[in-house]
Amino acid sequence: MNDGDVSRQIQQMVRFIRQEAEEKSNEISVSAEEEFNIEKLQLVEVERKKIKQEYERKRKQVEVRKKIEYSMQLNASRIKVLQAQDDLVNSIKESARKALLRLSSDQKGYKNLLKPLIVQSLIRLREPAVLLRCREADRKVVESVLEEAKREYVDKIKVQSPPKITVDNVYLPPPPTTADSHETYCSGGVVLASEDGKIVFENTLDARLDVAFRQKLPEIRRRLVGQAGH
Repeated sequence: MNDGDVSRQIQQMVRFIRQEAEEKSNEISVSAEEEFNIEKLQLVEVERKKIKQEYERKRKQVEVRKKIEYSMQLNASRIKVLQAQDDLVNSIKESARKALLRLSSDQKGYKNLLKPLIVQSLIRLREPAVLLRCREADRKVVESVLEEAKREYVDKIKVQSPPKITVDNVYLPPPPTTADSHETYCSGGVVLASEDGKIVFENTLDARLDVAFRQKLPEIRRRLVGQAGH
């Protein structure tokens, strides 16, 4: 083998080695590119999941805030409705109190009312002797109906003798000086007690209004709610 042949073989070997190196380099490059793309896709997927999770977290926070705000607004609206109902109920009660004052100012009508109030109180107590307390302004009209009240009591209870009634020198509060007075006052009526003071029956107009109002309050509120619904 001469020098030319040797040279050609060496060149062939060099070309072969170079070709193999290039092919290997290309394989490494392709493999590296594929790994890079896979890792990039994985990183993108991880970040996408993080973004999605963050979005869901913030969306839930917004929903919770909306629910809280709605609940607060709903409660505030309910409180306003209840307050308006209370104001209306108090207005109705105040109108009734003013009507009671007008009633006690009607001498004839008030006198006709005092007698059954006294009879009812006597029936509730059923004591042989009682102490009657009234407003100082009502003393004369109360004394004017006592005998008739005793007779009616005897007829209703079927007893031999009427109870002894003593009109107390300590009086109930007077009527209010003004319609908007905040002082202690009494719109009329009587309070009867046993002689020892252990049994007391309050039969004033104010007490009767309070009892009637407590009994009718659920019905009043139902009607107010019904009107609000329309």
